[in-house]
Amino acid sequence: MFIENTEELAQNKLILLYIIDQSSIPLTNDEITEFVMENNYMNYFLIQQYLIELIESKFIKYIDEKEDRRYILSNKGNTTLFYFKDRINNRIKREISKKFSKLKKEIKKTTQIIGNFQKKNEKEYIVNLKLIKNQSAILNLSLTVPTADQARIICNKWKSDPECIYETIFNALINDTTSTES
Repeated sequence: MFIENTEELAQNKLILLYIIDQSSIPLTNDEITEFVMENNYMNYFLIQQYLIELIESKFIKYIDEKEDRRYILSNKGNTTLFYFKDRINNRIKREISKKFSKLKKEIKKTTQIIGNFQKKNEKEYIVNLKLIKNQSAILNLSLTVPTADQARIICNKWKSDPECIYETIFNALINDTTSTES
């Protein structure tokens, strides 16, 4: 497949940004490549070239997780996707969203979500939030709050949308807020 124009090149890069954005967890190079090739969006060599270019231009970045390098959107990548998402073919966006929706359901089946609290003393409650995947703790967070109502609200929110909360915490911890990226 030969890229004849810059619009097609830009759309292919936007597709990669969209795939990374739609995943509830950071993806490895192999996972991105498999997903893209499975759906015939582009060939292996273009995927690798575009991922390198997206990293070099700071649209995506990678994190080292265990033995894998996983890709996430940078602030610049999020902003770019926000403004140019409409340039991705709607059929492709639906396909990607549908596949990730199915994957999220499969992940939920192998994931255990725990949210409970206990009274520490007269003025404090300890909230314990855990996300366990394949018998390994992905997140283990303890919070001290002043009331049982607050503890109950936190537990309920955690149980209703753990992926979003995990992703928010994860991104807050890894994104460089001192960066001048846009």
